[in-house]
Amino acid sequence: MGTQTELVGREIFVTDKGGGGTVPPPLSSVPPPSETKLPPAMPEQPKKRNIPLIILIVLFLISSVSGLYIIFTGGAGPAAIETPEKPFTKITAPAKAKEGVALIKIRGAISEPQSSSGWGEPSGASSIAKRIRSVADKDNVKAIILDINSPGGTVAAVQDIYNAVIYAREKKNKKVIALMRDIAASGGYYISVACDKIVAQPGTLTGSIGVIFQTSNLEGLLDKVGVKFGAVKSGRLKDMGSSFRPMTEEEKALFQDLIDDSYDQFFGAVKQGRPNIPPEVLKNYADGRVFTGRRALKLGLIDQLGGEEEALKTAGDLTGLKKPEIITVKTNTFIEWFTSSLDAESSNKNIAKQLESAAEPRMAYMWTM
Repeated sequence: MGTQTELVGREIFVTDKGGGGTVPPPLSSVPPPSETKLPPAMPEQPKKRNIPLIILIVLFLISSVSGLYIIFTGGAGPAAIETPEKPFTKITAPAKAKEGVALIKIRGAISEPQSSSGWGEPSGASSIAKRIRSVADKDNVKAIILDINSPGGTVAAVQDIYNAVIYAREKKNKKVIALMRDIAASGGYYISVACDKIVAQPGTLTGSIGVIFQTSNLEGLLDKVGVKFGAVKSGRLKDMGSSFRPMTEEEKALFQDLIDDSYDQFFGAVKQGRPNIPPEVLKNYADGRVFTGRRALKLGLIDQLGGEEEALKTAGDLTGLKKPEIITVKTNTFIEWFTSSLDAESSNKNIAKQLESAAEPRMAYMWTM
């Protein structure tokens, strides 16, 4: 029989059947224990930052914001306190700012926003009035130039700005100069007479002292599409001025009374602001007509012909500033501008909003054709 082997642990023993014993094999025949070799460790690679991707994201965000700015405003924000073009010198007002003149622009029809969605700070007459009061509270602002290019606006909105000018003059002792551009008529002139001085170009259109109440009658249009409107009301005059039926003679008389009252307020503001014009003379020209700047100067409706340089020089003369300069003043933040512009833009594109605006009766200090 052959020799049997037994495996015990790591040693091999050979069993000898003849002798009955076990003999260990020679040491040279025992294989050494095998060692497991691990692959060499790979060096840790540093994390790469994708710089081009980050740059692309930043550029995309900038272009998106710029695109929204152009879409909603055509590249121009709402009326704000801005520095004009040359020849005005622009300086930035630090904490202890150099004394100077603030410039506030009033553009377009003056009114309050129709939306109340809460998007940001509304842009309108109340925002302009707030800016006037804000700059009037600053000690380094010695004068305010109101840069006006407006045909007027709704009665209460115009009076809101007018009262802010009175606040700046009487409560804060600021000098206020009206600078008329292409047009500063009706409500634009109403605001101007609250100022210390009025400067206009010879071809500026101004005046139009009066009130207009505009209504619309959609009855004929609605008849063509087969739509009729009715009203259940508490009194016969509750829907006076409705756009869905003709106006009665009684309603016309009541509206005329409202217009006369608003006209008296306008006339009183002009009489107070232009005391050099006798009331009986002023009455002859306060019938809604417009004047050129040159004609208005002859009548005493304005004080001086000129533009930016003359307005700034007048501010210096009134305040004693030897070299009056326009100083920048904090305006609305971008977020406030963006949200208010978004809200206004969405309202303008809403057909229901436009129809509601057309049907709404408006009493205004505005020159219209």
